[in-house]
Amino acid sequence: MQHLKQLLGIEKSALGQLLRYSLYGLEATLRKAQAEYHHDPGAELCDQVLYEIHDLLQVKEEAKPTVSYTQSEPKLGYLRAAFDGDVELSIYLGNSPLYSQTDADLWNEIHRKLLRVPEDLAEFWRQRALDLAQEVGAIADSSHLHYLPFVRDEIVYPGLSGTVVAPGLCLSQKALEKTKIIPESASEELTLLASFLVLLTKFIEIEPELYHAFKSVFSFDVIHLHSQLEQKIQYVEALGDRFHRTKKAEESTDPLSMLRAWLDMDEAIHSLIFVPPAERYSWWGKLQQESRRALKKVAEIANNAGHEVRIRQLTGLYADICALTKDDLQLECGGVPGEVLTCLRVYARINHEGIPGRVIFRSSR
Repeated sequence: MQHLKQLLGIEKSALGQLLRYSLYGLEATLRKAQAEYHHDPGAELCDQVLYEIHDLLQVKEEAKPTVSYTQSEPKLGYLRAAFDGDVELSIYLGNSPLYSQTDADLWNEIHRKLLRVPEDLAEFWRQRALDLAQEVGAIADSSHLHYLPFVRDEIVYPGLSGTVVAPGLCLSQKALEKTKIIPESASEELTLLASFLVLLTKFIEIEPELYHAFKSVFSFDVIHLHSQLEQKIQYVEALGDRFHRTKKAEESTDPLSMLRAWLDMDEAIHSLIFVPPAERYSWWGKLQQESRRALKKVAEIANNAGHEVRIRQLTGLYADICALTKDDLQLECGGVPGEVLTCLRVYARINHEGIPGRVIFRSSR
């Protein structure tokens, strides 16, 4: 312990900084694990370990004089190190180290990554990020936000003010109204699709880690949108085309035409993915599920009109559902080997006609 403190106390030591960053990551991982394993036989001893780590991290204040930061100096280095060092996050994010060069960009990059992980883990890290930001004099600011159009208002994550100034992110119904994309007398379901169209188009512009797996644009692989400008344009155009087809089908009032158009539009929405694909119960996963819940309502309309309709979201072991799919894609990362990572298109049965679904699955190797 004595030598650890001495190393941490050496001014401008790269090894000391590396040790400090590693301790932050270890502390975050242990706190998260401790919250999950209340009855672990090592829980009581873990409290002592965390106390010792906390004590070590106080060496910073004892050994380092107070620094007056300038606006250009990065202040969230400890947050970067702790986030990159969290083993549990890497399960959901893969090998994806943070790349941002400024505090404002880092704050947003971290919070956008948290949209892809399970909600409990995301909440833990949102609080952890705020705690570390507050240690350097920043405070949460829910008035400094970047607005994305959608059917409801929601602060996705706050911004920062004080020693670090960074915008947060929110969904905004007023921003959606300003787009004037929603047709007059549109149904609740079509309004949702219109909001997805503008939301996803805007989100693509601020998130460089998005891919598409939309078969009608490119069927053989997942495509990184940020590095493939032509593919990005084609995906956005295809998304808009599917929306207008759905709008036209709704105007026809034919329930089967509406259902088939909805199946295509829902596939377009779910084909905007991360690699590894976002966890199903993450913020992103839940957002996309709103489209699928609306699709079920459209299927119910067709059933009530006398048709025989069944749709099925495909999950679980790939071997169990592959007979219901076509042109699936395979990844070497994320999830459990041999299981479905994400369902791009649901399986549908319409009046005895089977329409294959489509999934991304993890290879069993």
